[in-house]
Amino acid sequence: MISVNNVTLSFGKRVLFDEVNLSFNKGNCYGVIGANGAGKSTFLKILSGEIEPNKGTVDITPGERMAVLNQNHFAFDESTVLNTVMMGHTKLWKVLLERDAIYAKEDFTEADGLRAGELEGEFGEMGGYTAESDAATLLSELGVEEEVHQTLMKDISGALKVRVLLAQALFGNPDILILDEPTNNLDVITISWLENFLASYENIVIVVSHDRHFLDSVCTHVADVDRQKIKIYTGNYTFWYESSQLAARQAGDKNKKMEEKRKDLMEFIARFSANASKSKQATSRKKALEKLVIEDITPSNRKYPGIIFKQLREVGNQILNVEKLSKSFDGRVLFGNASFTLNKGDKVAIVSDDQMAVTAFFEIINGQATADSGKYEWGTTVSKAYLPNDNSQFFTGQLNLMDWLRQYVPPHVTDVDEPFLRGFLGKMLFSGDEIMKKTSVLSGGEKVRCMISRMMLQDPNVVILDEPTNHLDLESIQAFNESMENFKGIVLITSHDHTFLQTVANRIIELTPTGVIDKLMTFDEYLEEKQARKLKVA
Repeated sequence: MISVNNVTLSFGKRVLFDEVNLSFNKGNCYGVIGANGAGKSTFLKILSGEIEPNKGTVDITPGERMAVLNQNHFAFDESTVLNTVMMGHTKLWKVLLERDAIYAKEDFTEADGLRAGELEGEFGEMGGYTAESDAATLLSELGVEEEVHQTLMKDISGALKVRVLLAQALFGNPDILILDEPTNNLDVITISWLENFLASYENIVIVVSHDRHFLDSVCTHVADVDRQKIKIYTGNYTFWYESSQLAARQAGDKNKKMEEKRKDLMEFIARFSANASKSKQATSRKKALEKLVIEDITPSNRKYPGIIFKQLREVGNQILNVEKLSKSFDGRVLFGNASFTLNKGDKVAIVSDDQMAVTAFFEIINGQATADSGKYEWGTTVSKAYLPNDNSQFFTGQLNLMDWLRQYVPPHVTDVDEPFLRGFLGKMLFSGDEIMKKTSVLSGGEKVRCMISRMMLQDPNVVILDEPTNHLDLESIQAFNESMENFKGIVLITSHDHTFLQTVANRIIELTPTGVIDKLMTFDEYLEEKQARKLKVA
């Protein structure tokens, strides 16, 4: 067990945590959630001992081992991939080094022999004799091929380093596992493997992630960081979100009787408990939900942006026609011979094994890049709003937010006064004097929220989104996701957010070097079919 007792942390006048008291218990996986800047990653550093709180303690059951996903991708540059993983079990690694140093001595004494015997005993008890093969298996399961296991870390790609450091954290079955954004830079196959690994993990897992599908798959509890406090709730992220929304609606319904509210909440718990029995975390999550009492469900204090896209006009029958479009970069074909036609009602996930391919495709159809061959044509009724992956070109000046947004007012909008612009910025949670903030000092998340304000202003009937969840907190992601579900126009989207694609897309188009794979199906159905294709080839 790990317990947090009266932990307080402040930086100058800013109080991040105030008298936080929590317990994390064996067999549970805790998803730490909170707005950007709330202190999620800082809290993990307090738990791991990297940061000392101003007051309070973090206590771990004696003898239990903690492992942390290392965020420094250069810390092990002079070590081999395999040794880097084994270093994750620090006690085992120290014993290994001391034992090997003794055996390397030329003047081996009787005392050395006795000490070596002690170390061999410790080494065996910790699983040392299978450690190398265990580490190799873990690496292979995470997509790190055997031929690089003896390569120095400095000589492998950044994408592989992420996987090696994840293997390091998972190695040796730690009693407490702390993971900060473990799915970053992983493909869907590897994320699925990690979900299965953690869903059956019997010790304590504490994780920060913006991936809602991942949180829903692995978490039995949510630790909500809000207003300098942290409160633990039973259930995964979706349960927390929907229950807090239900509680908020009920709190505002003064006409509804208490017995009716209680009945609604009990039915809600029962429904989620039934769903939990079908999940990967079946046993622990179902038991946890069955123990839940009504009083544990409380409204969230979170503020969600108001992301509402309205069409100035409905799109016509001619939307987008793509014919034999191709693009290469640096000697490799990003996509080739891409041909398809968009239809009314389409919400399309554009995917590729090469993420650069989708970004290049979006830039081409938005007139920001040129194809090597082929053509595309938009219908005359189409009005587009595009959220690019890289928005830096939009924030080069020193304008305040009000003037920045003003320059993107479309011609059909004539009455542009301060309240009008404040309304669009306010929907994205820029209020009061914040609208006078200079664009040059905005955070990544604030820039994306500005871009969404700009897009809403266009009243588009086609929305194109290249990694829309980048830099956003869970509240903004949730609001954006629901907005795209409700949008009546056309959506073209690529994203690493599994839930976003699964809930929005009704058609999947995969770009390949030789053409497109075009399927009318959900994202989950596409992944199942893609996996089946791979197995068939293998």
